[in-house]
Amino acid sequence: MSILGLELRRSAAAGAALLALAVGVAALYLIPGRWSEGWMPLVLTSKEYLILLWPLALAAGAWQGRREHRAKVGELFATTPRSRARRMLPVLVAMGATLGLAYLLVLVAGGVRIASTASYFPPDVVVIVLVGVLSLVAAAWLGLGLGRLLPALVTAPVLAVAGVLLVFFTAIMRPWWLGAVLSPVYGSSMWYPFQTIDSGVTGALAIWMGGLALAGVLLLVGGSPRARVAAVLPVLLGLGVATAIVPRDKAALLAPVDPVARELVCTDDAPKVCVTRVHANVLESVTPLAREGLAVLAKLPGAPTEVHEYARAIDEENPAVRDDVVVINVRIDDRGGLALPDVVVLEVVSGLGVGYTGDCPRDPAVERAAAYHLLGREPVSDLELYPEMIWEEPELNAEAVALWQDLQELPPAEALSRVAAVRAAILACQDSTGLLSQ
Repeated sequence: MSILGLELRRSAAAGAALLALAVGVAALYLIPGRWSEGWMPLVLTSKEYLILLWPLALAAGAWQGRREHRAKVGELFATTPRSRARRMLPVLVAMGATLGLAYLLVLVAGGVRIASTASYFPPDVVVIVLVGVLSLVAAAWLGLGLGRLLPALVTAPVLAVAGVLLVFFTAIMRPWWLGAVLSPVYGSSMWYPFQTIDSGVTGALAIWMGGLALAGVLLLVGGSPRARVAAVLPVLLGLGVATAIVPRDKAALLAPVDPVARELVCTDDAPKVCVTRVHANVLESVTPLAREGLAVLAKLPGAPTEVHEYARAIDEENPAVRDDVVVINVRIDDRGGLALPDVVVLEVVSGLGVGYTGDCPRDPAVERAAAYHLLGREPVSDLELYPEMIWEEPELNAEAVALWQDLQELPPAEALSRVAAVRAAILACQDSTGLLSQ
């Protein structure tokens, strides 16, 4: 323990861990909206930032690995009765434990922010985090071995740059299954809050990282050229086993879905309002707004009576249109609460309560004018409502305003009749153009 304590105080382990912790926490809190929706978004975002932490750990290990060469004590230590493997054990433990702990503390720093709002904790989180820790340990140990093998001053910075390139390009390479094996950040790009990582992908990465870690240990403790050549074996074996077990199915490789996180959680009373389980914490905030939108739509014949959160995944077909259900997006703010609450009512009413209709003709200006007539206010551009919107056809809102003004000049019953005709046309897959102005 005294030797390990000396390593923690005098080696690069503590400094590398503090730097990794600072970089990880800064990257997380630079854009907290990316992971404020729950535990899995936090874990995936932290995994994505391994593009910074993994090369850092690799370079730190390489810098530490050249210590004996730098101090010119290699021959002196070789004359001691203590084996090199025993002498290097504290170094391995210090570098691996501190960097692994730093990764866990990055997640703790993010978890403190969302602990009161994240209502769903997927079991896969634990395994993904542990493999993330293993990835940093593997990078540090591989760096130690390469630093001893190539004890030049430029080894650490070159490995840092090479590590960034390796992690990035293997994450986007084709075929996908090979990228899933090679890159510790693969699968971390978020498409929706109920996304996860397939267990086969996580297992393959763990095997590959284990092979790299073992190779680093053999390079560090090996005393002969034959032992160093033997370090290639765990790399090849790990790669072979990982590529054999990694899934080839596109559904498992490209943003797979956690079915439990996507389950709908609904109110007990009517009108029913439902959100996905991962957003269950905002159901209480969404419900009165969604019901207000349903009350506006109730002016139309055959109006919908339920509101559900949109929960479609990549490559899935759009759900069939149900006349009695309105599908909306639920947005979460940086603190884990409901974002843009003023937009929820509009989303319920927009499209007159009709969602995706395939190739049916839709006139967005007509639908916007009709929706805002029901709301009793003049149409505004989506650019003013949605921060993520960067462009909209300039004529769209102007046309909607003109149609809305025409509706205001009609008797209320006639105007409502025309709006109802627009909804009926949408449901019947007919063109609604001109129905408000004829």
